[in-house]
Amino acid sequence: MKIEAIDLFYVALPEIKRAADGTQDSLVVRVRTDNGLEGWGECDASPLVSMAAYVMPMSHSNVINIREALLGETLDSPEDVIRLRNKAGEYGLDVQQLDHAVAGADIALWDVLGKHLGEPVWKLIGHDASHKKLPYASVLFGDDPAETRAVADSIVERDFRAAKFGWGPMGRSSLADDIALVQAARDGLGPDAKLMVDAGVIWGDNVDEAYERAVAFADLGVTWLEEPLRTEEVGAYKALSDKVRANNVNIGIAGGEGADYFRAADDMMTNAGLDFVQIDVGRIGGITEAKRVADKAHELGIQYVNHTFKSHLSVAASIHVFAGYEEFDLTEYPAGDSALILGLTAPTGIFRDSDGLIRASDEPGLGVEVNLDAINEFQRMVKIEVDGEVLFESDKP
Repeated sequence: MKIEAIDLFYVALPEIKRAADGTQDSLVVRVRTDNGLEGWGECDASPLVSMAAYVMPMSHSNVINIREALLGETLDSPEDVIRLRNKAGEYGLDVQQLDHAVAGADIALWDVLGKHLGEPVWKLIGHDASHKKLPYASVLFGDDPAETRAVADSIVERDFRAAKFGWGPMGRSSLADDIALVQAARDGLGPDAKLMVDAGVIWGDNVDEAYERAVAFADLGVTWLEEPLRTEEVGAYKALSDKVRANNVNIGIAGGEGADYFRAADDMMTNAGLDFVQIDVGRIGGITEAKRVADKAHELGIQYVNHTFKSHLSVAASIHVFAGYEEFDLTEYPAGDSALILGLTAPTGIFRDSDGLIRASDEPGLGVEVNLDAINEFQRMVKIEVDGEVLFESDKP
């Protein structure tokens, strides 16, 4: 089959708040083929910047937009998806946010190929089975311990067995204040639930600050301390990980969300001493690149975990990546109440079973479908024009 069209949909809530909440807007990508099939993908990125990567005028032979790289191409096999992902990357020399942008197309290509071949994506990318995963509710800390406790109580009411709290006031004042936040989360979840903490790179390259929290949070039964340092501070991560291990501190160090291409993720896995590597399929270039990271993590004995704070379209794409690795048994699961994110794939989605677990679907493609009514409700109409030539103008789906 041939790629006939690539459609872009910038969707957003009516009001965007200055909060560390990626569920407020999204760029959704649709790939249509000449046999009437369509696949969908989602980028974790600034939508307008990524849209430009799809439609920008050519600068020279190595700076050509993503749509031009893909339109008219043949898509009949997994090798075609990998070839096209690489082609888009080669055409996008020095284009800002390219890997984030091309992720949407890559995910959509795998989705439509699965529908064409009648196979789930997890099988197309080389897995033999789709194993169940424990989803952890991914939420933000409240502004204080009382608000954090209320969030934890709501998670328990929804029968989650694991949760990750992040950002908010974490790391912005004293060690005692940070402990109080985590203690509130633990009190609400109870002693048996898994609890993770996302520090949002708040300590930069300060190993001592991060280590103090690691020790304190370990006493509260925290499974991992996530992104305590900036992604590029690989040496500081290694120093922190070594110190934690040398002193038998019972907590894992997690990172990798900020790795938006394979080499960055590989550097962290090889040199940062991570226990958990967390990859966002909507940032690293899609399923193709994320699968490379999962395979490398398996080789190195590092636990791969998805980073996902978007819709169930991204949740689905994320868990196909590591579906066949039974030891990679945790998965991030956005648990907020954004009407956009909840509605984007409704009534389909990745839902918990009676045991509270999820798995990648056996249906062809990703196993979820985009709700066009939600696109219509939240779509922002965009027109990009240069010297009177319209490079892009939004259409309704």
